[in-house]
Amino acid sequence: MYLVTLVGNLLIILAIASDQHLHTPMYFFLANLSFIDTCFSCSIVPKVLINIQTQHHTISHAGCLMQMYFFMALALLDDFLLAVMAYDRYVAICLPLHYTTIMCPQRCLGLVAISWLCSHLLAFSLTLLMSQFSFCASHAIPHFFCDLLPLLKLACSDTHIFQVMMFTEAALSGVVPLTCVLVSYAHIIHTILRVPSAGGKHRVFSTCGSHLSVVTLFYGTVFLVYFQPSSSYSADTGKVASVVYTMVTPMLNPFIYSLRNRDMKGALWRLLGWGRCSTP
Repeated sequence: MYLVTLVGNLLIILAIASDQHLHTPMYFFLANLSFIDTCFSCSIVPKVLINIQTQHHTISHAGCLMQMYFFMALALLDDFLLAVMAYDRYVAICLPLHYTTIMCPQRCLGLVAISWLCSHLLAFSLTLLMSQFSFCASHAIPHFFCDLLPLLKLACSDTHIFQVMMFTEAALSGVVPLTCVLVSYAHIIHTILRVPSAGGKHRVFSTCGSHLSVVTLFYGTVFLVYFQPSSSYSADTGKVASVVYTMVTPMLNPFIYSLRNRDMKGALWRLLGWGRCSTP
């Protein structure tokens, strides 16, 4: 799964970079999403594979905090970028005549830069608070990586402030982007219903279907794990849901976005040399 994730996402990035026809805002955001998914997997899976291979299930305190920081930053970045991609589809479908003006290169870069900045600031604030906790109970984390809620269960310090801050950040970084996605797609569906031809409706749905599939998979598992108090956290449920959004979703994203997209498939065939034809 790790190799498929790396190869699939790197192929998406290379295909977009090598094809001039894909140098548009939608594919710029998709290349960023593939890069983030690659980094996301690299922050967790290599350590899991080492633990499985060596049967030496340990991690240093500093290493645990570093893994937690990168996991949170990249997960939040994924979250923000999915909202940005929904906004891009809204502008493309509902305001097509203004698309090139609204989604200019400077604005696209600005949206991605703001997403990177906000995600790292939010992750840093929680990691800084977590670093001040003492762990006087068992030091065995009931998880396959250093996640927030399993670590909170082991802390002996007062975690009330941390939990308030965590739920506040979850509202800002989870509910706000999700609301952006839902509002964007409400406008998109309203616009689609006004398209007279069935072929036109199908084309519009096909451009949004891939993104909706990824959004559903990502938000569904994240909300299942993190929108609950630490006292009601279930380690088994948390581990299963975490496998989905840390390993399965990054692996499936390249397939979801490429198999349902003719331009993306064409770029991949040309990148791999399968789309070349001989000329006299």
